Amino acid sequence: MKSAVETLSPTRAKLTVEVPFEELKPSLDAAYKKIAQQINVPGFRKGKVPPAVIDRQVGRGPVLDEAINEALPKMYVQALQDNDIQPLAQPEIDITKFEDNESLEFTAEVDVRPEITLPELEGLEVTVDDVTVSDDDVDEQVTALRERFATLNDVDREAAEGDFVTVDLKAMRDGEVVEGAEVSGMSYQVGRGGMLDGLDEALTGMKAGDEKTFSSNLVGGDQEGLDVEVEVKVGAVKEQELPELDEEFAQTASEFDTVDELVADVRTRLERGKRLEQAAAARDAILEKVLDMVEVPLPDSVVDSELNARRENVEQQLVYAGMTLEQYLESEGQTAEEFETDLAQRTRDAVAAQFVLDEVAKKEEIGVDQQELSDHIFRRAQQSGQDPNEFAKHMVEHNHIPEMVSEVVRGKALAILVENAKVVDESGNHVELKNLRPDGSIGEPEAQDAESAEGTEPAAEEERPAEA
Repeated sequence: MKSAVETLSPTRAKLTVEVPFEELKPSLDAAYKKIAQQINVPGFRKGKVPPAVIDRQVGRGPVLDEAINEALPKMYVQALQDNDIQPLAQPEIDITKFEDNESLEFTAEVDVRPEITLPELEGLEVTVDDVTVSDDDVDEQVTALRERFATLNDVDREAAEGDFVTVDLKAMRDGEVVEGAEVSGMSYQVGRGGMLDGLDEALTGMKAGDEKTFSSNLVGGDQEGLDVEVEVKVGAVKEQELPELDEEFAQTASEFDTVDELVADVRTRLERGKRLEQAAAARDAILEKVLDMVEVPLPDSVVDSELNARRENVEQQLVYAGMTLEQYLESEGQTAEEFETDLAQRTRDAVAAQFVLDEVAKKEEIGVDQQELSDHIFRRAQQSGQDPNEFAKHMVEHNHIPEMVSEVVRGKALAILVENAKVVDESGNHVELKNLRPDGSIGEPEAQDAESAEGTEPAAEEERPAEA
């Protein structure tokens, strides 16, 4: 078999393949055996019909078609390997010549991985925001903790923002109650929002026993968007009473004995969260800087496939949130055109980043061991709220393991970029990323053994990014 490759564009190639007829013989034999199992010919046992008889009974054409269908995928793969081509999508195959007992010729056009020339990756510099936790940030968290232990007391006054009310709600349309739009004895915090437009305004100033009607529209269910008149009746108004911030509260709400210890822990947790946000910002900034330094041709088919997947993901998330796309766009202050433009740009950036990280991984000869893959699958299962064993089983059954491996490899490639970069905050301080732990704390640098101290070779590259 002979093959040649023609570059149609930086992301598309055309293979031309010539196959001598004798190389089709194994596929031709397999075709005769398959057809022999499918036909009944008097005087011959099923599966034992000779090729000459099959040619007379069925015809040579169907046999050749079956042989070509069996041979083409193998020959296409062989041509890819011979020409060191990495396909990104299904090929467009065209049989340009086929003569019985002579030869087969076909072409295959396919999107391919673009060639990327990486820039110098040593010494990249990026700046990120300082990690700052204000007293107001701490107070907000402490107050939220106190609210978890708050008590509700009945009050004989008008409801105000922050109060809890017990209400009966009934949505009416043309004097009739809308099916599924009636609740009784519901507890609701005034000012919380997210339920019915106009509800908070209607409840503010109402006392226990008061009734009011206001206009709104339904935000969920089969009647979503329907204009309705809502009747609301307040059964009770309750005021939230927060527990005193003292030693007793600290011991009840936490493992600490004093308020000072509790507040210090809250501040530490906030700092760790900010540090993780800072690290994410640093990684994004480094990758963005690399992308600005390299030209990455993008195959339209790959971009379109990723764009469609992202659209479906957005739609699914909106369904879970009980929102329409129009409501989401209104909340974000975006037009549909702006949303599509932004989604398309983010998709192209993401695909470009994948190609760059794959090239870094190739250059650094990054591999993935079984433990790393298992850890990644476990984390993905946790993120999606699924049982790790069921998640792993699903990944195997649906052939998603290669995707999981790619995610691990790209993560390790990004870690190498981060290690080679200089990251400082706005105040000019070095930002520690190498020893940053998953909880946002900073670990101790790995101890150097005696041999390393004497100048021996460092750890293998595959082990380096594990901590980044």
